Amino acid sequence: MNLHRKLAVLADAAKYDASCASSAAAARNSVDGRGIGSTEGSGICHSYAPDGRCISLLKVLLTNFCVYDCLYCVNRVSSNVPRARFSVAEVVQLTLDFYRRNYIEGLFLSSGIVRSPDYTMEQVVEVARVLREEHDFRGYIHLKTIPDASPELLARAGRYADRLSINLELPTPEGMQTLAPEKNASGIRRSMARLRLLIDDAKAQAAPPAPRSGPGLAPRPAAAPPFARSQSTQIIVGADSADDRTILETSSAMYGSYGLGRVYYSAFSPIPDASRQLPVRAPPLAREHRLYQADWLMRFYGFAADEIAGGADGMLALDVDPKLAWALQHRERFPVDLNRAPRELLLRVPGLGVKAVERLLASRRVRQLRAVDLARLRVPVAKVLPFVVLADHRPASDLDAGALAARLRPALRQASLFDAGS
Repeated sequence: MNLHRKLAVLADAAKYDASCASSAAAARNSVDGRGIGSTEGSGICHSYAPDGRCISLLKVLLTNFCVYDCLYCVNRVSSNVPRARFSVAEVVQLTLDFYRRNYIEGLFLSSGIVRSPDYTMEQVVEVARVLREEHDFRGYIHLKTIPDASPELLARAGRYADRLSINLELPTPEGMQTLAPEKNASGIRRSMARLRLLIDDAKAQAAPPAPRSGPGLAPRPAAAPPFARSQSTQIIVGADSADDRTILETSSAMYGSYGLGRVYYSAFSPIPDASRQLPVRAPPLAREHRLYQADWLMRFYGFAADEIAGGADGMLALDVDPKLAWALQHRERFPVDLNRAPRELLLRVPGLGVKAVERLLASRRVRQLRAVDLARLRVPVAKVLPFVVLADHRPASDLDAGALAARLRPALRQASLFDAGS
């Protein structure tokens, strides 16, 4: 099989992995004339496919052969898809060639499991080692680690990668036992725990030293240790029966226990010759979108997982965003006085983001906030006003009106091929 055909097969096989953001990269460049690549300047520039997936990295599998038979995976051993395998040298050369042509900003490398987890992980690590040590590559590298690989190999991977990730795939042990019985949920979590210790140790070693007290002795920050700065994971949505509350509770536990940088949610895609245990249809992409919004609320707005998806069915509303849905279900918590309420309550007002709240807090130190201040912040005023009190505004009976939800629900609109030109 020639290189072009391998690239077509292995890039297509990698498209199901959503976790390829590069926000964890440390600042590096080659302005001193040494090395190749950079993570500075304009930064890692992402472009996105129509389905929302990042395509700016060289995103490939080392191989789509796999000894596992996970029912939801197109590369499972029983699948009849075309197979291909890169050598380490081929991935290295492709990365360097594409980078020099400005096609990519970095490498995202994953792999099916061949022979054993350790053998596969050694090949993945070797790609990163050759790029870093033999070619002085300073661009972004994200390695997908093999869950059952040895702790020594995980530690070696972290020396060369900007980010490591281990896919949990299914949010519950029961789902994994049913759809991926060869995977070990406990083993995946142990690997995440080991990576957290290594990442935390590296960050602690990189902390600036205490200032020296001697005259003329300026403190010098320690050099950043060569280890990945964060880890992430991916959860498949809709392949099993787990509801949104279960998925969010799993994510919340992993953020707390393993210090994950991100949890990615990937809507299940039906695959050829699928098992009867899998759903026939993919879940609506809106469900994936709402999970990302809910994830954001947990990370930056102080919401707990069980608050966001607190309905009887454990599912997020698809017609309104999770924050608005929560506000409509808890109208007794509103209206919130923007001139007096603490930051925690302001963050719960629909339509107010973190930056808008910080600006409101700064403004109210010097004057009373009025409705016109919301317009200056460019927040969705019509969405905010029913939930807040201002010096010149009180929502009256809006919060009790049965039509409030209908009024705030975004109108459905049929997309048109000619919108951009109209």
